[in-house]
Amino acid sequence: MRKRLIIFIILSFITIPILVNAQSKEKQDVYKFELVKEVKTTPVKNQASSGTCWSFATTSFVETELIRLGKGEHILSPIFNVRFTYPQKAVNYIRYNGLANFGSGGQAHDVMNVIKEYGFIPEEIYNGMNIGEEKHNHGEMDAVLKAIVDAVNKDRGGKITPRWQEVIESTLNIYLGTPPKEFSYQGKTYTPKSFAESLGFKPEDYVELTSYVHHPFYSKFDLEIPDNWSKDQYYNVPIDDIIKIMDNAITKGYSVAWDGDVSEKTFDKNGFAIIPLDEEPLPVDKSKKDSVEVKPEKEKVITQRMRQETFDNRTTTDDHLMHVTGIAKDQNGTKYYYTKNSWGTKDRKYDGYWYISESYVRLKMIAIMVHKDAIPSEIKSKLGL
Repeated sequence: MRKRLIIFIILSFITIPILVNAQSKEKQDVYKFELVKEVKTTPVKNQASSGTCWSFATTSFVETELIRLGKGEHILSPIFNVRFTYPQKAVNYIRYNGLANFGSGGQAHDVMNVIKEYGFIPEEIYNGMNIGEEKHNHGEMDAVLKAIVDAVNKDRGGKITPRWQEVIESTLNIYLGTPPKEFSYQGKTYTPKSFAESLGFKPEDYVELTSYVHHPFYSKFDLEIPDNWSKDQYYNVPIDDIIKIMDNAITKGYSVAWDGDVSEKTFDKNGFAIIPLDEEPLPVDKSKKDSVEVKPEKEKVITQRMRQETFDNRTTTDDHLMHVTGIAKDQNGTKYYYTKNSWGTKDRKYDGYWYISESYVRLKMIAIMVHKDAIPSEIKSKLGL
């Protein structure tokens, strides 16, 4: 009996993953997507073992803006932004006596803030790969940096020395490499700041928007999420306006940096995201499968109240930034946002892109960033832009 039980358990471990994968594949094969509008962009990036989606997504956004502005295709370094953001986070953490957020996360405005002060640099000049690995791996670096700021915060010598920031800078240079002050690119010599200026990129032209009722609409506020460590301000508009802004942007050739929650089980790792009407849909009767037309699931109608409830009860959290570069539809005509992720392309059904339904965006979007001219004029006027 014991032997038979062991065999049964072994067979279960073998067959259950096969069944789960088969069901997942069966479900994803139901969806047939057609691109309606696509904005030209750069290749998909891979953040690998790093928590720097904010920089990868927003760097992709900046690259795409340079294409739109007629400046050509330039592959920029996401790690350059990480390198110059960490020291600012460290100072903020110490000034708040260790009560501020310190970690690998961030927001789209962190990239713009780095560009304002330091510029940007091609990835071929500074790729941040200084520890001999083929992919980004920031686990040890993040732990070491956190240990440093925690040790400084304890001020064991009775006061904080003026030298601790040098330790942070040195640590970042060891793990990521020392950023060059000057470099040659396409036959010319630049500093990171002069390179950004030569391409005419203006970070002040970009704005972040969100949609929550605990602050007045058509005003700005400090969005209360941990990764907004710098307390930057977001414009607050109704969720219907967010959709209008995203649609107007893509239609007119702009793209959108998107921050939201991807922890839902309906954010399918194979490349699409929905908010189904039935959270636990009934299984298909296998005996009748051939005679039943399997269609994409119906989705919930998302309201402003639902958005607020999930934000307040933390079932919508600030998980991940991605880059929206198009609009698509499925065979039922349901709208999806064609979204460029930063998880690479290997074993990805849609080559590193996700199809995210409008319902999912309405509920799980935390914030977006767009060029201010991508905002419809009537909304732009209400915001005083």
